[in-house]
Amino acid sequence: MAIQETGTGDTRQRPIRLGGALITVVEPRRGHEVEYNRWYERDHFYAGCMIGQWNLSGARYVATRDLKALRYPADSVICPDPTSGSYVAIYWILAGKFGEWMQWGTNQVNWLHENERMFAERDHIHTVMYKFRTQFEAPDGVPVELALEHHSPYAVLVIGQPADGVDLEAIDAWFAARDLPGVVGAEFTPVPLQGDAPKDIPRMDPANRFTQLWFVDDDLVANWDQTFASLGSEFTGAGMGELLWVAPFRRTIAGTDTYTDQIW
Repeated sequence: MAIQETGTGDTRQRPIRLGGALITVVEPRRGHEVEYNRWYERDHFYAGCMIGQWNLSGARYVATRDLKALRYPADSVICPDPTSGSYVAIYWILAGKFGEWMQWGTNQVNWLHENERMFAERDHIHTVMYKFRTQFEAPDGVPVELALEHHSPYAVLVIGQPADGVDLEAIDAWFAARDLPGVVGAEFTPVPLQGDAPKDIPRMDPANRFTQLWFVDDDLVANWDQTFASLGSEFTGAGMGELLWVAPFRRTIAGTDTYTDQIW
């Protein structure tokens, strides 16, 4: 098939670009995992985010107990309890509309609270708004804007802290040189929540941390030892800083309660 090269619809261009993301890691309280899963995917996934203007796409992933066993460090400041942080929801936001979407999201979730559309039996582990920074993708590979639509069976969340004197450009170059098995990777920098955001969401000092998402099509568990398992020690050994949390997840199966009995 010929590639359109000029005029309207030029596929060399990417007019739809990723501008930011909401990444929210949440833990349902024991005994409420099925109820939580149904509330989130049948109501909150849409009412809290997807119905908002400028929301490009969304996806949910779950950390089953076998994947939690691969996480590190065990005493992570991001998720101190290694058995916690069972679900992550990810939302892409259109470039140029991040501020508008962030204000809409704050207003919408406050409205949901006021109208008793929230779910009390769960705890936020890491719920942060992020500005998109860069992508790691193969030439003519999956564009980062389509990463959630690609439906990779696995995603790896990497949160890091650069060493003093190490800038994000150096971090980008270091990761770009790694042979990681993701079809596409995305890097973000955190943005403080708005002052009127719901109080049940913990406030985080963004400092100069970075966060990455790697979407993996291959068997992540089988390849973990050769790929992500040594990433933290290599990062620190190279003088780049510290990886505060490296956590694998598998994609949920929408409309089912699959994996709810495997998270602890």
